[in-house]
Amino acid sequence: MESRKILVWFRNDLRLHDNEMLVEAISKSDSILPVYFFDPRHFENKVDENAQEKHNRFQFLAESVIALRESLKKMGGNLLIISGTPEDHIPVLAEKYEIAEVYHHREVATEETTVSSNVEDLLWKLRINLKHFIGHTLYNKEDLPFPIKDIPDVFSQFKKKTERDAIVKDCFPSPEHISFVEAEEWGELPECAGAFSAVPAGGEEHGIKHLQELFAVGSDIYIRSSKAHAAQHSFSSKLSPWLAVGALSPRKVYWAVKEAEQKFGSNSHFTQLILGLLWRDFFRFMFKKHSVNYFRDIVAEVTDFPQTEVYLLSLQQWKDGDTGNPVVDQYMAELNQSGFITHTGRLLVATYLIYILKLNWVDGAEYFEQKLIDYSPASNWGNWAYVAGGGKDPRSKNAFDLDKQIKLLDIEVQDL
Repeated sequence: MESRKILVWFRNDLRLHDNEMLVEAISKSDSILPVYFFDPRHFENKVDENAQEKHNRFQFLAESVIALRESLKKMGGNLLIISGTPEDHIPVLAEKYEIAEVYHHREVATEETTVSSNVEDLLWKLRINLKHFIGHTLYNKEDLPFPIKDIPDVFSQFKKKTERDAIVKDCFPSPEHISFVEAEEWGELPECAGAFSAVPAGGEEHGIKHLQELFAVGSDIYIRSSKAHAAQHSFSSKLSPWLAVGALSPRKVYWAVKEAEQKFGSNSHFTQLILGLLWRDFFRFMFKKHSVNYFRDIVAEVTDFPQTEVYLLSLQQWKDGDTGNPVVDQYMAELNQSGFITHTGRLLVATYLIYILKLNWVDGAEYFEQKLIDYSPASNWGNWAYVAGGGKDPRSKNAFDLDKQIKLLDIEVQDL
């Protein structure tokens, strides 16, 4: 009897826990071929002329890929790592290893969905199906109380209806056994991924450890919540890097919060964590519903910014953390050094670029895309458009508070 082999194409889902794609691939096959692509189109060095190893996001991703490989090795297998495009290699792999089907997680941003469509077309010519999974959101789209085309464009409405009428499913357990396709060579990381400098460390194990430490009694989430002077915006879970590469699933974070609430009661930081997960879902579903049309109107409004010498100097000073505003400069210095700043910091530096410097918000979003270790297209571009007055959500009492952000820019530098 012919063996059924499934190619599992890992993308931003670098984990074993709560991975429906992996669970189903194992159950529907005799063996799987796990593959990850370092697509050169996604790692063009647009920040400066320095080597790629200084790109924080790339480093965090590379460490997460290594961690996934090590997890699969412990189960008797490996992860095939290829430097190249999925379009060039997946059809070749499918024929070489007699693959019956290819599984992957669908993305929502234009570049990623184009790659999926290209691969799907190439596989179709080989009469091989590309099966899509959606594992990046807290709520499955099938469980929402409305179809994608009818999702409210206003976040407060989306939040209210979803929390009232939808359920968050339990996490899929990590597989206990996997049968692997025998590959001739398993590949190596790109040479530029040699020396890791990213903080925190990437990978599923480190993500879970950080999540557990976050909810340990006596941790920052409890201490700060109990202090009257600790405003809600001063807290950051710093889970977003692992969420961005899929080393943590949103549902695992959600159920960790719910377990902590049962043990210790509710507090504002628990509420903020759930709210952050809902915003991630909202922007992804907005991209799914509208694609680039989600902020096309506001992009059209800012495309005529003249690239004068004064403009470029102001933009560079913002990037370098040399604006003269101590709050903005401290946050930008942290971004440049670590690839991460808190959500509050992102709102503040975006407010400064758009409303104080009067610069094109797209330039800010592009710089964040280059620098953030937790870069996610929907969240990054959705948030920037939101601050700039774009998106489909009209201004309301729940919308971005410009006056509040301007006031915060005038305060003294706080401990970040």
